[in-house]
Amino acid sequence: MVNAVKVFKKTAPNGKVTAYLSRRDFVDHVSHTSPVDGVVVVDNDYLRGRRVFARVAVIYRYGREEDEVMGLHFSKELELVNTQVAPNDVQEQLSDVQERLIKKLGANAYAFSVSLPQSAPCSVTIDSGDDMSTQPLGVIYDLRLYVSDRKDERPHRRNSVCFAVRKVQFAPTEPSARQPQTLVSKSFTLSPGKLNLEVSLERDLYFHGQQVQVNLNINNASKKTVKSMKAQVVQHVEVTMTNSHFSRVVSSLESREGCPITPGANLTKTFSLTPTASTNQKRFGIALDGQVKDQDANLASSTVAAAGKNANDALGIIVSYSLRVKLNCGAIGGELTADLPFKLMHPDPNAQKSSLRKMQSTDNVDIEEFSRLRRGESVADE
Repeated sequence: MVNAVKVFKKTAPNGKVTAYLSRRDFVDHVSHTSPVDGVVVVDNDYLRGRRVFARVAVIYRYGREEDEVMGLHFSKELELVNTQVAPNDVQEQLSDVQERLIKKLGANAYAFSVSLPQSAPCSVTIDSGDDMSTQPLGVIYDLRLYVSDRKDERPHRRNSVCFAVRKVQFAPTEPSARQPQTLVSKSFTLSPGKLNLEVSLERDLYFHGQQVQVNLNINNASKKTVKSMKAQVVQHVEVTMTNSHFSRVVSSLESREGCPITPGANLTKTFSLTPTASTNQKRFGIALDGQVKDQDANLASSTVAAAGKNANDALGIIVSYSLRVKLNCGAIGGELTADLPFKLMHPDPNAQKSSLRKMQSTDNVDIEEFSRLRRGESVADE
């Protein structure tokens, strides 16, 4: 069986510049960030002494474009990378896909590789809650290859190729063996004893689409009665540009099974919650990892920081998740609340395919038009 490696292709409006990307995601491995590489094809007669530059800009939109009035803007655009890719005399180590593309496309093909600074934020889109907004909120990356005399010149649309790329984080290949657990208690005024709640999860990392199993152990040593229980998965979002924080419940379940829990009684119970983007459509403030209109968009993955660093010190939009359990003791007794943080991420697709790819040296190159894709995968599924 011969597998095809998918390559994304896009051509400039004037047809003189064509770019091929072997992958469209900057993958943040915490310790380093994998570059986006590819091949650009441009006729030397069209260049006439000019050069081809690769520019990566990040657009940080934290307000609706429709609300921008009297010169007020709710977005920032920062140029992170601008480098010459053709003609390029520097001999760089080429990937297998680049070597095959250059061999196939001829002498006018130039290989390029673009890397992001380690401090660059991850791609996150915030749901605006309606279909009126023309520009999505959040962190969006733009990779542009253009022909110019100098890299500081403004690119012309007719001779430039623009790709919507992302910076993403995947789950670590070696999962942690830590089992999240918390124990909270509540005492009541003029009433002896305490209400104890122990909450635990099977692991601290879940993949998108997986069920989150919640284990509850309730010990009612108080004189109050527990009337109902509620379990929620809460998404916490921090927007560093405006120094604002907000939380959204992305999955919830309420139960009266086993209730009322009378004084002196114990209860052990298990909940199952599945946080998905499909059940949170058109809700303002929900952080996603794709465009709101995409059918395959998922909830944004948890932001992961390197060892010894705090995830709250990262730039852009910081996303985290926690499990929240509430015990309702009535209007006078109030509620007992427990919060337990966990991570929600995607598995690394390359970790499962890298060993297989090394043994297959006869892979074909499958070129697909970039405009036909939205999020897509960097490598075709075997």
